[in-house]
Amino acid sequence: MRYFLHLAYDGSQYHGWQHQPNTSTVQRELDRCLSQVLRQPVYSLGSGRTDSGVHASHQVAHFDAELPDTLDLETLLYRLNRALPSDIRAQAVHPVSDQAHARYDAKIRTYEYHVRLVPDPFSPNFSLYLDRKPDVEAMNQAAAMLLGTHDFTSFSKVKGSEKHYMCTCYEAGWHEVPGGLVFRIRANRFVRGMVRLVVGTLLTVGRGKMSPEEFGRVFTSLNRVHASGAALANGLFLCRVEYPAELVAGVDLPTGLPYFSKV
Repeated sequence: MRYFLHLAYDGSQYHGWQHQPNTSTVQRELDRCLSQVLRQPVYSLGSGRTDSGVHASHQVAHFDAELPDTLDLETLLYRLNRALPSDIRAQAVHPVSDQAHARYDAKIRTYEYHVRLVPDPFSPNFSLYLDRKPDVEAMNQAAAMLLGTHDFTSFSKVKGSEKHYMCTCYEAGWHEVPGGLVFRIRANRFVRGMVRLVVGTLLTVGRGKMSPEEFGRVFTSLNRVHASGAALANGLFLCRVEYPAELVAGVDLPTGLPYFSKV
């Protein structure tokens, strides 16, 4: 039987989502704890990879397992959270068809990048602090150029494993929130390092070191060297993964996610 697991995690102490040898990753911890709780080898596959230090308030993974008759899904969720480290939390689990795929069936993903403009001792792990407010209007003029279907080579890490760099972007913009800013980008797919490079280059626009028109030329140049440096990982969250309705019909999915801003 195949299951979808919805989870959230603080990525501060992990070298990203995906398994890597001799280092701690979210996927490695999840597989270890699922195998412990179910007393059988379990291997998960996520909707997408998050880099080292990046967080998720809504990640989705699928795994295959045979649940004993004495173990219902509510108890599985409870035992899994008891086994997991406190910075990884399982939020919902439900059966899906054997053909359902957490990565390939995901239609839209949303990332948010959080910026604090007011000093806050509680947020260093979850936001980038700026001591001066950037030009939000200029950044949004530049961000509007991302909408639609484009080649995002300029905002991808070099030597990525992607076969192509075409993404369809449905939403991209900065929003003012109490004490800071949130950049939200929603697309059908993301290439490696894309969001942090977009944010870093948009912040260059916000600081007045690049015009929106220059941002557009960087974007269409399809040359990574023209973009600015990547924004720090700590402010970035994978915050929503969307699937066809039939895959999540009747499922009590987590709501009120703390790092999906109501803007």
